[in-house]
Amino acid sequence: MSKEFEKVAVLGAGIMGAQIAGHFANAGIPVLLFDINQELAQKGLEGLTKLKPAPLYKPKNSELVTACNYDEHVKRLSEVDLVIEAVAERLDIKHAVYNNIISHLKETVILTSNTSGIPLEDLTKVLPDHLKKRFMITHFFNPPRYMRLLELVKGPETDNTVYDMIAQFGENVLGKGIVHAKDTPNFIGNRIGVFGMAVTMNTAIEQGFTVEEVDKLTGTVVGRPKSATFRTADVVGLDTMVNVQMTSYDNLLDDEERETFRIPEVLQKLVDEGN
Repeated sequence: MSKEFEKVAVLGAGIMGAQIAGHFANAGIPVLLFDINQELAQKGLEGLTKLKPAPLYKPKNSELVTACNYDEHVKRLSEVDLVIEAVAERLDIKHAVYNNIISHLKETVILTSNTSGIPLEDLTKVLPDHLKKRFMITHFFNPPRYMRLLELVKGPETDNTVYDMIAQFGENVLGKGIVHAKDTPNFIGNRIGVFGMAVTMNTAIEQGFTVEEVDKLTGTVVGRPKSATFRTADVVGLDTMVNVQMTSYDNLLDDEERETFRIPEVLQKLVDEGN
């Protein structure tokens, strides 16, 4: 275990945040798992022993994760060396969380975001100067225990020592393959991946293909995972996919393929209905 990170906090106990917490627990590191209320935090913790594929090396690792809520436990953030924000992929929500926690962080803490593609420059607008030096993006992919990729993004004010420390920790302790990305909308993985899914969905709508037909054509038959296109979207979460896709649409104003990222009506309807 890295002595720099004796205890970690993950903000957001959804599917991604909980699994990130679980993977730190796999490395033997105690984690405080936060959400807006205790019920949601506890639900995220309990899911670690139920999800498939299993996020934990062994169920006992869940004992290293403590469910917390901001109202009762925010002061406990002063205990941790690393805070990973993994809340909803909306800039306003992330800013609200940052403003809520800043005064409770110790001076030496490192703060990172698991954003799927919101530019770092936008994320840091509410941070004090001293924290901007210790802020960066750590983009894990779902499911984090099994997906080796970890995208790292630094800003012009990020301390290089902090960046190198996270890179080494990710590789040596968490077992990740590090990809050093630039601060561009959706970085590398989602800039390519979401574009591919958008093209596929748009083509399916235009050509009248069913969901089952598309997944049969874009899965193992072409050397890709059996989750193919639409099942991958379900795993990621349709709301997350829409938010990530809109990051490209809203920020790539001069891109010749910008209209590809426009959300299809049927996808927006599914999200609006809570699917």
